[in-house]
Amino acid sequence: MPRHADLSHFYDVLFTLESVVGGKRRLADCTGRMDWPRRGVYFFFEEGENRSDTVACPRIVRVGTHALKQDSQTTLWTRLSQHQGVRSTGRGNHRGSIFRLLIGTAIMRRDKLVEPQSWGIGNDPGAASRSLGLTRDHVVMSESALEAAVSDHIRRMPFLWLAIDDAAGPQSDRSAIERSAIALLSNYGKPAIDSASTQWLGNHCDRQRVRQSGLWNNNHVDEEYDPRFLGLMEQYVDWMSRGRT
Repeated sequence: MPRHADLSHFYDVLFTLESVVGGKRRLADCTGRMDWPRRGVYFFFEEGENRSDTVACPRIVRVGTHALKQDSQTTLWTRLSQHQGVRSTGRGNHRGSIFRLLIGTAIMRRDKLVEPQSWGIGNDPGAASRSLGLTRDHVVMSESALEAAVSDHIRRMPFLWLAIDDAAGPQSDRSAIERSAIALLSNYGKPAIDSASTQWLGNHCDRQRVRQSGLWNNNHVDEEYDPRFLGLMEQYVDWMSRGRT
C-alpha cells in the first residue's frame, strides 16, 4: 500500500536525519546559544508513543515550522521557545502557540479541571478578562499553573529538526514539507496506521482532528500528501550532512 511504503520511507529519512544532527534533543536541555539553523521544520515525539510495527521506533506526534508569512523574521529557535514557555518562571503563552493550547486543553479534560475557564479565549489575557467579566490579573494567575504544566510536558518531548533556510512565505519548501508530512502521518478520515496509544494525552483533547489524527496538529490533517516531499526532505538532509545549510 502506498501510504505504508511512504511512511516507512519518511521514518527512514528521519533516522538518517537523527544521525546527522547527533540525536534527538529535548527543550529542557536546550538554549538559544546552541547551533540552531535560522529556519527549519521540527518533528516532536512523545514518551509512550511508538509506531505500530515496533516498540523500538517512536512515532511523530507533532510537525511544525515557522515564518510562513511574507517577510516574517521568526527563527526556528524563536518558535521552539514559544512552545516551551519561559524557563525562569515555567509559564508560557498558549495564545501564541497552538501546540500549547491543544496540550493544555487535553490536560484540563483529562484531569477534569474547571479552571482556568479563560483557556483559549481571546488573543491575550486582557481580551479574555473582558469576555468573561474578570480582572486581567485573575486571568493571568488562574492560567499560570496550567501554563507551567504545559511547559513541563513539551520540554520533555524529544524532537528532531530539519534545517531549511529558505525565504519566508507560504510557498516555502518548509511549508510544503510541513503540510505533506502532517497529511501522511494523519489518521484523520482514513485507515489508521501507527495509531495513538490508549494512554496518549491527545485522546483527551477537545479537537476531533487531534484525537482522530493522532497528532498535536489541527491544520492539514484532512489533506492529501504529495509524495514528492520525501525527496525534498532527503535533499535537505543530504545538504545538512555536507554542511551546506
